[in-house]
Amino acid sequence: MRGVEVIEQTAKSVLNAVRGMPFGWSINPYRGCYHQCRFCYARRTHTYLEADGSTQWGSRIYVKVNAAAVVRTEVAARSWKHEKVTIGTATDPYQPLEGRYRITRGILEALRDYPTPAGIITRSPLIVRDIDVLQSLARVAGVSVSVSIATLDETLARELEPTVAPPRQRLRAVRMLAEAGIDVSVALAPILPQINDSAESIEAVVRAARDAGARRVWHNTLNLHDVTRDEFFRYLRESHPAMLATYAQMYRGKYAPRAVSDAIDERVRAVRSSTHETHFPRIVTVQPLQLALALSS
Repeated sequence: MRGVEVIEQTAKSVLNAVRGMPFGWSINPYRGCYHQCRFCYARRTHTYLEADGSTQWGSRIYVKVNAAAVVRTEVAARSWKHEKVTIGTATDPYQPLEGRYRITRGILEALRDYPTPAGIITRSPLIVRDIDVLQSLARVAGVSVSVSIATLDETLARELEPTVAPPRQRLRAVRMLAEAGIDVSVALAPILPQINDSAESIEAVVRAARDAGARRVWHNTLNLHDVTRDEFFRYLRESHPAMLATYAQMYRGKYAPRAVSDAIDERVRAVRSSTHETHFPRIVTVQPLQLALALSS
C-alpha cells in the first residue's frame, strides 16, 4: 500500500449508538478508506480529525488497533441488550489493511461469543476469509452482509472505485457467501444520474445479483455532501467534463431533484417486474444514506 500513512489509535469505546435506522448500533474499525470511491458520503468524517477528506481519504487511514478487545468488553457488559450492530457504515471494514490487522474478524468473534446480531456493508471480496465466523455468528444471533456493486461496467467501476476489486470478483464473493448459507444482499449503490442509471445498467446488476444467490437488492441515488461534492466534481472534470454543467444544475443542494430519484426508483421497480418476484423475492429502495455524521465513530 504505497503512499498510505497508517495511524494506529486506541479507542475507549467502539460501539456507536444510532437513531432513526433499522439497527441500534454501528462500528467502524477504521477511519478513512483505501478504496477511495469518488462518491463516498463518509469522506467528510476526515475533517473531524483535521485531515483532508478529498486528497487524504485513502492515503491517511486511522486504525483502531484495540477495537476488537473494546467491543468484547462492551458486549460482555450486563447492560448490553444484544441489539443489532452494523459494521462499516463510514468505512469499509474489509479494506486491504484488514488483511494485516484482522480487526473486523476479531469484532465478529466478539459478537458471536456474546450473541449479538450483525450487519456488514462492504465492497471487498476479502469478506469470504471470514465465512467460518459469519456462519457461527449466524447460528447464534444472525448476520447479514451487503456487498456493494454500482455497475458491472469494469471501466466505469475503476473510474468510480479506483482500488476496489472488479465487479465480477465481488459477485463471486456474493456466490460464496450465499452457498455458505449467509444472508447476502447486493447494494446497487449509489446510482448516479446519467452515468449508471440506465435500465440496462440497473438490470445487469440486479440479474447478476440474483444469479449469484443474493436474497435481495437495495439501492440509493447519489447524494453530494460537502467534501464528497468536491471530490465528485473533481472526478467529473477528469472523466466526464461534458456533464459538469448538468450536475451543477442538478445538484444545487445535497440531493438530486425528486423527479430524478423517482425516475430511478421506477426503473428499479420495472426491473423487479422483469426479473419475476418469485425468483427474486425482494428488492428494497433505500433513501440516500445520511450516516456519515451519525455513524462515524
